[in-house]
Amino acid sequence: MSDEVIGTVSASMGRRVLGITSLALLGFLLIYVSFTQPPAVLGQIFLLATGSASLWIADKMRRATATVIELTASELRDSSGELICTLDDIESIDRGFFAFKPSNGFLLKLKSPGKRSWRPGLWWRSGRRIGIGGMTPGHQTKFVSEIIAATIAHRDI
Repeated sequence: MSDEVIGTVSASMGRRVLGITSLALLGFLLIYVSFTQPPAVLGQIFLLATGSASLWIADKMRRATATVIELTASELRDSSGELICTLDDIESIDRGFFAFKPSNGFLLKLKSPGKRSWRPGLWWRSGRRIGIGGMTPGHQTKFVSEIIAATIAHRDI
Protein backbone atom coordinates (compact mmCIF):
# COMPACT_ATOMS: atom_id res chain seq x y z
CA MET A 1 0.00 0.00 0.00
CA SER A 2 0.97 3.60 -0.44
CA ASP A 3 2.82 5.43 2.32
CA GLU A 4 1.37 8.77 1.23
CA VAL A 5 -0.10 10.85 4.06
CA ILE A 6 -3.84 11.41 3.51
CA GLY A 7 -4.59 13.52 6.58
CA THR A 8 -2.83 14.92 9.63
CA VAL A 9 -3.84 15.92 13.13
CA SER A 10 -1.60 18.26 15.12
CA ALA A 11 -1.95 20.26 18.32
CA SER A 12 -2.91 23.91 17.83
CA MET A 13 -0.30 26.33 19.12
CA GLY A 14 -2.67 28.31 21.35
CA ARG A 15 -3.98 25.25 23.19
CA ARG A 16 -0.49 23.85 23.41
CA VAL A 17 0.91 27.00 25.04
CA LEU A 18 -2.07 27.34 27.40
CA GLY A 19 -2.00 23.69 28.51
CA ILE A 20 1.73 23.40 29.03
CA THR A 21 1.98 26.78 30.76
CA SER A 22 -0.93 25.97 33.08
CA LEU A 23 0.56 22.64 34.15
CA ALA A 24 4.05 24.08 34.60
CA LEU A 25 2.72 27.04 36.59
CA LEU A 26 0.72 24.70 38.82
CA GLY A 27 3.83 22.59 39.44
CA PHE A 28 6.00 25.58 40.31
CA LEU A 29 3.34 27.06 42.60
CA LEU A 30 2.87 23.78 44.51
CA ILE A 31 6.62 23.41 45.02
CA TYR A 32 6.93 27.09 46.00
CA VAL A 33 4.15 26.79 48.59
CA SER A 34 5.69 23.62 50.01
CA PHE A 35 8.91 25.54 50.80
CA THR A 36 7.64 29.00 51.74
CA GLN A 37 4.63 27.98 53.88
CA PRO A 38 5.34 24.37 54.75
CA PRO A 39 2.40 22.50 56.21
CA ALA A 40 2.85 19.32 58.25
CA VAL A 41 5.50 16.94 56.92
CA LEU A 42 2.99 14.76 55.06
CA GLY A 43 1.39 17.85 53.52
CA GLN A 44 4.76 19.11 52.35
CA ILE A 45 5.60 15.73 50.81
CA PHE A 46 2.20 15.72 49.07
CA LEU A 47 2.76 19.24 47.67
CA LEU A 48 6.26 18.34 46.44
CA ALA A 49 5.06 15.11 44.83
CA THR A 50 2.07 16.77 43.16
CA GLY A 51 4.17 19.70 41.94
CA SER A 52 6.82 17.37 40.54
CA ALA A 53 4.14 15.27 38.81
CA SER A 54 2.66 18.42 37.24
CA LEU A 55 6.06 19.45 35.89
CA TRP A 56 6.65 15.93 34.55
CA ILE A 57 3.27 15.88 32.78
CA ALA A 58 3.89 19.37 31.36
CA ASP A 59 7.16 18.17 29.85
CA LYS A 60 5.54 14.98 28.54
CA MET A 61 2.78 17.10 26.98
CA ARG A 62 5.36 19.44 25.43
CA ARG A 63 7.15 16.53 23.77
CA ALA A 64 3.95 14.74 22.72
CA THR A 65 2.25 17.74 21.14
CA ALA A 66 5.34 18.52 19.07
CA THR A 67 4.51 15.46 16.96
CA VAL A 68 1.74 15.02 14.38
CA ILE A 69 -0.67 12.14 13.84
CA GLU A 70 -0.56 10.97 10.23
CA LEU A 71 -3.18 8.92 8.40
CA THR A 72 -2.04 6.83 5.44
CA ALA A 73 -3.95 4.31 3.34
CA SER A 74 -2.96 1.50 5.69
CA GLU A 75 -2.22 2.95 9.14
CA LEU A 76 -2.55 5.70 11.70
CA ARG A 77 0.86 6.70 13.02
CA ASP A 78 2.76 9.32 14.93
CA SER A 79 5.29 11.51 13.09
CA SER A 80 7.93 10.09 15.45
CA GLY A 81 7.36 6.74 13.72
CA GLU A 82 5.22 5.05 16.37
CA LEU A 83 2.38 3.00 14.92
CA ILE A 84 -0.92 3.90 16.60
CA CYS A 85 -2.96 1.28 14.73
CA THR A 86 -3.52 -0.23 11.30
CA LEU A 87 -6.77 0.57 9.53
CA ASP A 88 -7.47 -3.17 9.13
CA ASP A 89 -7.49 -3.53 12.93
CA ILE A 90 -10.18 -0.87 13.48
CA GLU A 91 -13.52 -2.40 14.40
CA SER A 92 -15.54 0.81 14.85
CA ILE A 93 -15.27 4.57 15.30
CA ASP A 94 -17.28 6.65 17.77
CA ARG A 95 -17.62 10.39 17.23
CA GLY A 96 -20.82 10.81 19.23
CA PHE A 97 -21.58 13.56 21.69
CA PHE A 98 -21.65 11.21 24.69
CA ALA A 99 -18.65 9.08 23.69
CA PHE A 100 -15.76 8.78 26.14
CA LYS A 101 -13.38 10.58 23.81
CA PRO A 102 -10.86 13.42 23.99
CA SER A 103 -11.98 16.98 23.34
CA ASN A 104 -12.40 17.70 19.60
CA GLY A 105 -11.63 14.08 18.89
CA PHE A 106 -12.92 10.59 18.30
CA LEU A 107 -12.67 7.09 19.73
CA LEU A 108 -11.49 4.00 17.85
CA LYS A 109 -12.33 0.47 18.93
CA LEU A 110 -9.84 -2.12 17.73
CA LYS A 111 -10.24 -5.82 17.00
CA SER A 112 -7.19 -6.73 19.08
CA PRO A 113 -5.75 -5.04 22.19
CA GLY A 114 -2.51 -3.10 22.12
CA LYS A 115 -0.09 -1.91 24.75
CA ARG A 116 -1.09 1.09 26.83
CA SER A 117 0.27 4.36 25.61
CA TRP A 118 -0.42 8.01 26.36
CA ARG A 119 0.58 11.17 24.52
CA PRO A 120 -1.05 13.96 26.58
CA GLY A 121 -3.02 16.35 24.42
CA LEU A 122 -2.80 14.19 21.29
CA TRP A 123 -3.81 10.54 21.75
CA TRP A 124 -4.06 7.62 24.19
CA ARG A 125 -4.48 3.86 23.92
CA SER A 126 -5.85 1.51 26.57
CA GLY A 127 -6.56 -2.07 25.58
CA ARG A 128 -8.79 -2.09 22.51
CA ARG A 129 -9.63 1.63 22.62
CA ILE A 130 -7.74 4.57 21.16
CA GLY A 131 -8.70 8.19 21.75
CA ILE A 132 -7.50 10.78 19.24
CA GLY A 133 -7.78 14.49 20.06
CA GLY A 134 -7.33 16.84 22.98
CA MET A 135 -5.37 19.90 21.97
CA THR A 136 -6.25 19.35 18.33
CA PRO A 137 -8.46 21.52 16.11
CA GLY A 138 -11.88 20.02 15.42
CA HIS A 139 -11.66 20.36 11.65
CA GLN A 140 -8.51 18.19 11.47
CA THR A 141 -9.89 15.39 13.63
CA LYS A 142 -13.23 15.50 11.83
CA PHE A 143 -11.54 15.12 8.44
CA VAL A 144 -9.41 12.18 9.61
CA SER A 145 -12.35 10.51 11.38
CA GLU A 146 -14.52 10.79 8.26
CA ILE A 147 -11.83 9.18 6.13
CA ILE A 148 -11.47 6.35 8.67
CA ALA A 149 -15.26 5.89 8.81
CA ALA A 150 -15.45 5.74 5.00
CA THR A 151 -12.59 3.23 4.91
CA ILE A 152 -14.34 1.02 7.47
CA ALA A 153 -17.65 1.25 5.58
CA HIS A 154 -15.95 0.39 2.27
CA ARG A 155 -14.07 -2.51 3.84
CA ASP A 156 -17.21 -3.98 5.44
CA ILE A 157 -19.16 -4.07 2.15
